[in-house]
Formats: sequence, C-alpha cells, structure tokens
Amino acid sequence: MSTLSIDDIMKLLPHRYPMLLVDRIIECDDKKKIIGLKNVTVNEPFFQGHFPGVPVMPGVLQIEAMAQVGGILLNRVANIAGQIPYFMAIDKAKFRKVVKPGDQLRIEVEIINLRSRAVRLAGKVLVDGSLASEAELLCMMTDQKAGS
Repeated sequence: MSTLSIDDIMKLLPHRYPMLLVDRIIECDDKKKIIGLKNVTVNEPFFQGHFPGVPVMPGVLQIEAMAQVGGILLNRVANIAGQIPYFMAIDKAKFRKVVKPGDQLRIEVEIINLRSRAVRLAGKVLVDGSLASEAELLCMMTDQKAGS
C-alpha cells in the first residue's frame, strides 16, 4: 500500500490550481486500484457561478477528479512518465448525490483494461460513505508534448 502527499501528486500530474482536483492518495496497490481524497472548500472558483447562493460541485469536475486519480495510478502501474492520458470516452456516468462545500470526496479508481496506449477505468466518488457519482473512463496515452 502506498500513500502520496500533494507534493508527490504534483510530481506525477501536470495539473495545477484551479484544475488540480486531488489532495492526497491514501491507498494504492500499484497494480489495479487507487483511492484519493479531495477536500471541497467554499473557496473553489467554480462555486462563484455554480450556483450563486446554492454551491454545487459540477459533475464534470467529479469525473475529472476520477481521471486525475486514475492518471496517478497509471503513472505507478504503467510507468507513463512524459505521457498524459486524454479522454476518449466517458461511459455509464451517473450522479447520485449533490457535492457541496465542506464535503470530502473519496475517489476510488480501478483499471478495467490496460493496453499499450489505451486504458479503461472504473471510477466512483463517495461522500460520507454514500455514492455521489460514478463513471467508466476510456483514455488514450499521448506524449506530453503532443498536446502543444
């Protein structure tokens, strides 16, 4: 089992504020499964417009958090330094619970299928033990410089 601090995470992911959506990795088997945490605060920039007076974390950002945690797992499993996983498809996405300031996301991601350049991940976000969202993510591994 492995844990990673925010400093470790920033060495593995290219994302930075305000798009870095994982604060800590609390478990990683370095084979198939990883669990990360994201503390949702009222200071998140998306709450200004989503929605004024009734702050709700957008579902698309919950999916992005799953993808980032999955990217960390891929870094550890497939040794993909210098590569970024880009979305090819998002399947079976479901949103079951509103995420609001003060919530802590427990982001669980598991590899379903890993090929040389493509990977399918199953992710879910839990808040206080209740399922908030879930999705299957299909990503293509691309050289970091290819996106520029």
